[in-house]
Amino acid sequence: MSATLYDKLGGKPTVEKIVDDLHKRILADNTLNHFFANTDMAKQRAHQIAFFSLIFEGPKEYTGRPMDKTHTGMNLQQQHFDAIAKHLSEAMAVSGASAEDTNAALERVSSFKPAILNK
Repeated sequence: MSATLYDKLGGKPTVEKIVDDLHKRILADNTLNHFFANTDMAKQRAHQIAFFSLIFEGPKEYTGRPMDKTHTGMNLQQQHFDAIAKHLSEAMAVSGASAEDTNAALERVSSFKPAILNK
């Protein structure tokens, strides 16, 4: 049996590190940080860790809303999605993820793009 992406990345400790780094990058990005101005970032962190764990074939603990419901009314555009993907890629590289695993993670996140962009 081959290792899941979650296992290859290093499990929960690494996913937590990736999310923490991702959030620092997002909050420092003036093209994105306004989307999180009224967000409880501790709650967001927990949701994002659970969501990434789920889509990376780890524990199925995500209990948040579907992506289309979560992002309704935010008017997110392709450039916002691309910026988040870039920040995620960079956060994964800093955490020690291989290029192959980073690409696999980005593919999984990209599969949610229509729902996130509500298109």
